[in-house]
Amino acid sequence: MTATVLEAVLFDLDGTLVDTAPDIAYAINALLQINGKPALAFEQIRPVVSQGGAALITLAFPEANADDRETLRQHFLELYSQRLQADSQLFPDMAKLLDHIEARGWAWGIVTNKPTWLTRPLLATLQLDRRIATLVCGDMVSRAKPDPAALLLACEQIGCPPANALYIGDARRDIEAGRAAGLQTLVAGYGYIASDEDTADWQADGIVTTVAGIRHWLDNHAAG
Repeated sequence: MTATVLEAVLFDLDGTLVDTAPDIAYAINALLQINGKPALAFEQIRPVVSQGGAALITLAFPEANADDRETLRQHFLELYSQRLQADSQLFPDMAKLLDHIEARGWAWGIVTNKPTWLTRPLLATLQLDRRIATLVCGDMVSRAKPDPAALLLACEQIGCPPANALYIGDARRDIEAGRAAGLQTLVAGYGYIASDEDTADWQADGIVTTVAGIRHWLDNHAAG
């Protein structure tokens, strides 16, 4: 099989590049405690993290109306912002993968629906902010993923044709956005994926179950 000429590797953030679920779960349970409700098990929260704050509030407060859910979401974000990186860290082997990507001469960056004001401090704490070639957050474009706008903007900022870029994500909308933008796509099967999700239905170019699997895929499918 002919290898794809690659110039850039783009990552989703939560559940793909960084394991943020512990700190997000802490914030959700803190919000529940404030509202006199019992905590949720981490196993309940983890698969919902990549779906965003609104989905987490729906999980934690299913009885709340739309107005109350928005108020709760804003309070959750405030709580989360106070504890962005107590337990969040790169997934195992990710540091080695980023070194490998840079050694191959590929640019790498992040495309996330997470807002800028929460993303930049987290990346700075993890000392990734000076390494990334591009960062596109959900509030930097008019339409977030699954719309392809964010990925097209990232490729434009890098100066890379979409066909020569790979996007890795752990949610259906990541793969839908990548495919719509014309990138190669890879499912991060180790991420925040519900047990009833069939990632084969997402029609990505590949599925990996570990970060080491990303390097294996790159070494076997990418040139450049």
